Amino acid sequence: MRRGISVAAVVGVLALTATACGGGGDNGSDGSKAAQDPGSVSGTVTWWDTSDATNEAPAFKKLVAAFEAKHPKIKVEYVNVPFDQAQQKFKTAASTGKGAPDVLRSDVGWTPGFAQLGYLKDLTGTPALDKSDDFLEGPLKNAAYQGKTYGVPQVTDTLGLLYNKELFQKAGIDKPPASWQEVKEAAGKIKDKTGAAGIGLSPDSYYSLPFLYGENSDLVDAGKKKITIADAASRKGIETAVDLVKSGAAPKPAGTDGYNVLKTDFKNGKLAMLIDGPWATKEIFGGDAYTSRDNLGIAPVPAGSTGTAGAPVGGHNLVVYAGSKNFDASYLFTRFMTEAAQQESVATAIGVLPTRKSAYTKDVLSDPVRSAYYHALDKAHPRPPIPQGGDLFTDWLQHYTKILTLKEDPKEGMDATAKAWQSALLKDYGIEE
Repeated sequence: MRRGISVAAVVGVLALTATACGGGGDNGSDGSKAAQDPGSVSGTVTWWDTSDATNEAPAFKKLVAAFEAKHPKIKVEYVNVPFDQAQQKFKTAASTGKGAPDVLRSDVGWTPGFAQLGYLKDLTGTPALDKSDDFLEGPLKNAAYQGKTYGVPQVTDTLGLLYNKELFQKAGIDKPPASWQEVKEAAGKIKDKTGAAGIGLSPDSYYSLPFLYGENSDLVDAGKKKITIADAASRKGIETAVDLVKSGAAPKPAGTDGYNVLKTDFKNGKLAMLIDGPWATKEIFGGDAYTSRDNLGIAPVPAGSTGTAGAPVGGHNLVVYAGSKNFDASYLFTRFMTEAAQQESVATAIGVLPTRKSAYTKDVLSDPVRSAYYHALDKAHPRPPIPQGGDLFTDWLQHYTKILTLKEDPKEGMDATAKAWQSALLKDYGIEE
C-alpha cells in the first residue's frame, strides 16, 4: 500500500475490490459472453469522454453511434467531461462507489495511479484488449502497471515545434531552429522583419518537459527513487525557458488561459512558433494564417545545451471501472473504439495519432501533420512509470506558471515543488540537488 493514501481511499479500494470480484459471473467480469456471443450482450455503458468538446468530441460521438448500430442491444450514455476536471472527478466517484462511468478516457499519466488504487479492471486476457501485438510499444507500456494491462490505448501523441513558413521566409530563415539558442536567434529576426512575436511557451506544466529533457533530466528518477525537478540540470532547463521570456523571444504568457491565448495568436499569424501536439492542428488550420495548410511547418522540439531534444509520450487509454455492472458491454465498447478502422477514421477526421500499427495506412500517413508526429514518436521520451505520475503536474503547474510569467524565481519554485511532492506524493523518495 502506498504511503500517504487516506483511510477513506483505502476503504474505497476495499469496497471496489469486493464489487469487482464478487459475483463476477453475473456482470460478465470474465468477458466470456462478449467473446463467445457478442450479439447477445445487452445493457448500458456510461462513457466519460475527456476529449476537447469542440474539436475532437464530434468525431468520437460518430463512433458511438456506429457502435450502437452494430450492437443494438447496448446503449451508450455519452458524457463529455472537461479534461482538467476528469481525474479528480473519477477519483471521487470511484472512491465512493457512486456515479463512476463504466468506461473512462484516461490520460496515460493517470492510468497507473487509478490501477494502484484498485479503481480499474485488469483487462489482460479480456475481449477489450484485442490483438495486443498490433499496438505500438510505447502506448501499450503506458497502459500497463505492475505487469498487468489496465487500459487499451486509444490515441497517442507527442510534442513538436510548429512554425509559420511564411513568416520564416520573410525573415530569411530557411530551416526550423534545432536548439533553444537557435529559437532565440530566429525570434529576433522574425520580430525585426515581420513584427510577429517569436515562440509561444504554454504555462501548463506538461509543456515544461522538453526543457527538462533537453538537459537530460526529468521530473523524477523512478529507478533511483529520486525527485529531480529541483536538481541543477532541471533548473538549467527551466532557466532556458525563462530566458526566452525575459529576452523577448517568447511573449510572457497570460497566467489565466495562457495556452489558448498563444494558440489563437499562432493560428492568426501573430506568433511564429508554438510548442504543441497533433491535437491542436485542427483548430490551427481554422486560423487566418493557415488557409493554406502547407504554411504549417512541424519540426522536432529544440534541443537543450546537452544537444538532446526530447518530447513526452502522451495520449489516452480507455479504461474500465472495477465496479462496473456490465463488463461484457464495456469490453465490447472499448474494443470497438480502439479497433484499427475506428482509429483510422478519427485520425483522418481530427488529426490525432493512432496507437495501432495497422491504423497507419496510406491515407493516415499521406497527411504531413500525422506523418511528422508519427516519426517523432520514435524519439519521444517515456513518462515516469509510477502511480503518482498524473498527480505530479498539479503542484508543478502552480509554480511553473508563476516562473514563466516571471512572478517566481525558478529555484524557489522548483525547490517548493520537490518538497511538496516529497511530503505528500513521494514520501519514500529523496530529493536530488
